[in-house]
Amino acid sequence: MVITTEREIVVLIQEDKWMMDLLKCAKSLNLPDWWICAGFVRSKIWDVQHGFNVRTTIPDIDVIYYDRTNSGKSVEKEYEEVLKRLLPAIPWSVKNQARMHSVNNVIPYTSSVDAISRFPETATALGVKLDEGNNVILTATHGIEDVVNLRVKPTPYFCDKKERMKIYEERIKKKNWQVVWNKLEIISLDSD
Repeated sequence: MVITTEREIVVLIQEDKWMMDLLKCAKSLNLPDWWICAGFVRSKIWDVQHGFNVRTTIPDIDVIYYDRTNSGKSVEKEYEEVLKRLLPAIPWSVKNQARMHSVNNVIPYTSSVDAISRFPETATALGVKLDEGNNVILTATHGIEDVVNLRVKPTPYFCDKKERMKIYEERIKKKNWQVVWNKLEIISLDSD
């Protein structure tokens, strides 16, 4: 199977019982402006585009939400504990994007989707959640062209400053995604 459209991504996730179980679990928290993002979505697409029959390991499941009224880090840990009780084998990570600007030393995010748009790579700037009818909703703030074409490049936000590009370059080296997904094209400062 080759993925080319957002609809195909949505169907792919809807047909994946494991992913749907995780989405339903996250939805049960009733968090404002919540999404499961980054590697959860990206890795599924890359696995399919590489023809893998077995899911690659994901180091963590990133659940994000946006709540200005209660932005303490301890609240995030409480949500993680609830998720761990529901699905203990999952490496949950819960982050309130209303406080993450201070961690990332950037101007405040206005929503979870705004935060996703400022992730380092376009292929990672993806999120999914469930609507009231448990239908998958996808956000792809920079489109899906890069992720489905196995291209890793910085988001415009990271291209904007040399300091951010350095973070992008270091992240690419550390992640070393090409060991797992050997068809990836990594775009760096020198390749533009």
